[in-house]
Amino acid sequence: MTKSSKTDWSRLAQQDDQQIDTSDIAELGEDFFRQAELRVPAKQAVTIRLDADVLAWFKEQGTGYQTRINQLLRQYMQAQQRHR
Repeated sequence: MTKSSKTDWSRLAQQDDQQIDTSDIAELGEDFFRQAELRVPAKQAVTIRLDADVLAWFKEQGTGYQTRINQLLRQYMQAQQRHR
């Protein structure tokens, strides 16, 4: 998901919406939303062997544990790609 960002996310998170300068962001009109398409990357079902405690920990975090595992694997993949 993620390239390095120069955004000060912690400062931004402390601001109210009214304090955030959005003057350089174009308004999205009706045409944009009428033509917009949701594109979800294709997922592939796989069998993976994980240590029982690792899987239990992810499941304890609640629904979406497979998505979180995928996100962590993606972050690792992207970090490795940046180092090459």
